[in-house]
Amino acid sequence: MLFTSPILALSALVAIATASPRICQTHASKTTNSSTIKCPIVLDGRVPANASLTSFDTANGLFNPDYVKGNNLSWSDILLFPTVATNSRFDSADAAQYKPIEVNINNASVYQAQYGFRRAGLLFANDSNTGSLGYTGVKTLHWSVQQDPQRALNLSHEYLNVWHESADYSADQIMFQAGSILAQPGLARDTFKVFDRNSSLLWSVAMDLEGGWQNFAVTLDVTANTIQIYYSTGTDPLQAVTDVIPTDLSGDGQFQIGMIKKPTGTSDVVNAGYQEAPFEEGQIYGGLFVEDSAGGCISL
Repeated sequence: MLFTSPILALSALVAIATASPRICQTHASKTTNSSTIKCPIVLDGRVPANASLTSFDTANGLFNPDYVKGNNLSWSDILLFPTVATNSRFDSADAAQYKPIEVNINNASVYQAQYGFRRAGLLFANDSNTGSLGYTGVKTLHWSVQQDPQRALNLSHEYLNVWHESADYSADQIMFQAGSILAQPGLARDTFKVFDRNSSLLWSVAMDLEGGWQNFAVTLDVTANTIQIYYSTGTDPLQAVTDVIPTDLSGDGQFQIGMIKKPTGTSDVVNAGYQEAPFEEGQIYGGLFVEDSAGGCISL
């Protein structure tokens, strides 16, 4: 459960409506001709190769420039363009067009008055808090991650890496996490874990701590209240790793991609607890998009 101010939704809509320079995207439409992406894209977070870090400080067509990040920080203070051996699976077919992006956190990554957390979360620019095109019918969220050995996560902490937060900020319908889960200490810390809104573990996989790409997709049938998870490594096609699982997806809301690092030594993770100082940690992302999976369409 996160405790974000309701101001977020209004500010996101204002930011989308504000006229300012946009990142130049080199694909022609939301339905890409990539050999690996087969379905219409409704929310696109793939980073164009010509993007600059300062592009993300103003309205840019990919991510909301105002949320969710540390007080008095700009996205150009937070993001990096990492050097990787190869692009992620859903960027690799368009390697000249897209590049990965790294989300970093440190002691300055304090959002509002949440002094227990360290936090940076990208919101898709066109993802509205209610009535989102990315959260109606059947949609599939795609993301790939790679670890940065120079900015390794401290897996004695709990991390929230990809999530969908309900419109009233009372719950997260899905949570992709790493590290030591505070309420479930028996789970291996060096795994990625997918939880539902009740913190029930749906699936997990070992983290590649050596820097290889790991690819994930989650198909959300918001009408039927079901989820299905897909996974692969490197440039291999995704494969289903769960059956269709009944779950409660109600409540609208928005996707976030990045990191929340929870403190240790407290039950009040929002307001208190231990965070080592100084630290700098990052997670590399690629292939970020939400596609329309009506009729069973999914890019593997």
